[in-house]
Amino acid sequence: MNNLSSPEDENSCCESDSQLVRKGKRRGRLQRDPSGSTSSSGVENVPGVPLVSVDGGHIERPVGSTPMASYNEERMRRKLQFFFMNPIEKWQARRRFPYKFFVQVVKILLVTIQLCLFAHSRYNHINYTWDNRVTFSHLFLNGWDESREVESYPPSVGPLALYVQSDFFQTIDYAIEGYQNLSQAIGPYSYPNEDNTMAPMHLCLYRYKEGTIFGFNESYIFNSEIDTLCLNLTGNVTDIGSEAYLASKDVVVSFSALVKATLEMSVKTVNFKAAGPIAPPDCYQFNIQILFDNRDHDGQMLLSLDAEPIRLNCKGNIEYTTESNIDDTLRSILNMLVIVICITSFALCTRAVYRAQLLRVATVQFFRTHFGTELSWEGRMEFLNMWYIMIICNDVLLIIGSALKEQIQRRHFVADEWNTCSVLLGIGNLLVWFGVLRYLGFFKTYNVVILTLKRAAPKISRFLLCALLIYAGFTFCGWLILGPYHLKFRSLAITSECLFSLINGDDMFATFTTMSGKSNMLWWFSRIYLYSFISLYIYVVLSLFISVIMDAYDTIKKYYKEGFPVSDLKMFVGTVNPEEYIAAGVTEEDSEESFLDVVYRFFKWRRRNAASDGPTGYTSLHPKP
Repeated sequence: MNNLSSPEDENSCCESDSQLVRKGKRRGRLQRDPSGSTSSSGVENVPGVPLVSVDGGHIERPVGSTPMASYNEERMRRKLQFFFMNPIEKWQARRRFPYKFFVQVVKILLVTIQLCLFAHSRYNHINYTWDNRVTFSHLFLNGWDESREVESYPPSVGPLALYVQSDFFQTIDYAIEGYQNLSQAIGPYSYPNEDNTMAPMHLCLYRYKEGTIFGFNESYIFNSEIDTLCLNLTGNVTDIGSEAYLASKDVVVSFSALVKATLEMSVKTVNFKAAGPIAPPDCYQFNIQILFDNRDHDGQMLLSLDAEPIRLNCKGNIEYTTESNIDDTLRSILNMLVIVICITSFALCTRAVYRAQLLRVATVQFFRTHFGTELSWEGRMEFLNMWYIMIICNDVLLIIGSALKEQIQRRHFVADEWNTCSVLLGIGNLLVWFGVLRYLGFFKTYNVVILTLKRAAPKISRFLLCALLIYAGFTFCGWLILGPYHLKFRSLAITSECLFSLINGDDMFATFTTMSGKSNMLWWFSRIYLYSFISLYIYVVLSLFISVIMDAYDTIKKYYKEGFPVSDLKMFVGTVNPEEYIAAGVTEEDSEESFLDVVYRFFKWRRRNAASDGPTGYTSLHPKP
């Protein structure tokens, strides 16, 4: 018996795979078949070519399901597999040396050594400057005592200030007398002149151009323009006193118009404490300034002293001169090494980010061409490695900080440059050590913290935004109402710091008790305000904050047991196995090439071209032009 078929069956049997796929595509129900077996419709599954399901139970290949398309798909999958390998897996797959990992390890060692040396030098410098400032306060500042040497909160004593006009001139005379008797100080201080003679002190008066007050009839004469008058205190000022000396110069001090006054002097000294096996002594010049602050015109003229150090070139014995050159050379070599290693790290990470974006563009185009779909947002974000972005940022900070540190060592330094350099090197070193977490993330045990923070970050951001709005309301309210009557609410910054300390349970009782009882209404308001804020943030906000993090932690633990959700990109890539990657015989073009690979191929290409210039025994079938 002959098997007969209807025309419809014959036409359907003659339809090509691509036509069926186009039909399914128009229906909008193309789905990928995760299994690798032969479909029930009789279409054999070619290895490396994913199958799609069409309505009616038919299993068909996607658009462009040809041997060349299969080859391109497998090649793209191998590229992505190699891209998502960690340095250990790349070493197993291609015996590729982990250049970036090695550079980061060397950078951590060099940067940490540099930071330790710089921090030690900076601490010695700041501590030495502060001790000399305390000494100068005792020598030149009238009314200074040891209770003001240690800064405490709340302060144990009130501000150092002048209240009587005669105290202003007595303070100047006290400073002049102390400067005249500088040789009696315990410290090895000298005058700035080369012959060690007393240099003139510099007095500057900053006054309103017009500032006369007639309080008895509530009238005044005022011009807000500020005039500056500076003069040197020389000659017989030490004998007749500053008030008589100013009168002889026709200088009248009107305290109603006086905004501020400064008294300046300079002192030279040598610091032996810095001397060590290599480091020589340091020579300094301290520019001392005594400030009389009368800007508020509230009957209280604040008094303070500041000393700015300037490093000088020492003229000591020849032994320490040689050792100083050795010390400076070693520190300069270390700075240069840090700059070179950071530039190398910057170049490698920038290259990796750039190549990842090129691969992203190629992958997006591949999904459009072969699967007729767009790569998801999660899949696109897989190509943006935030660890590399962080490494690039810390490389920039360390390069700038190391260059600034080298400039500080080669010339006289200023405190602001020390502070700027310390901020750059400190933040750079912080990010360097944060980068170590990337390599710990390759191990399942240590990756929990990173995954938990990554999972909880969006929810924490939304939660903190709401909590910040409530916090801002309490901050502005407390500053406005309690500021005039409470020490911890005097300014907006101090109010915010006080509330943040209360959240962490710090100094609660002192905050309650230091409230002024001048107003009963404000006293009761302060109690309601503090009780409400502490109860809300400690018992509610902090508990919710912890629960958000714990929820993310529980989700990560569940993923470890049941498997992590994968994006469409990771589904296409599949499981990355270095051994299977080697067995597949992947070529250099299917994976990333290292810098040495590029150099090797370049010289190999040059050698091949050079060999082709001579006779090769090859006879071309095409005639020469």
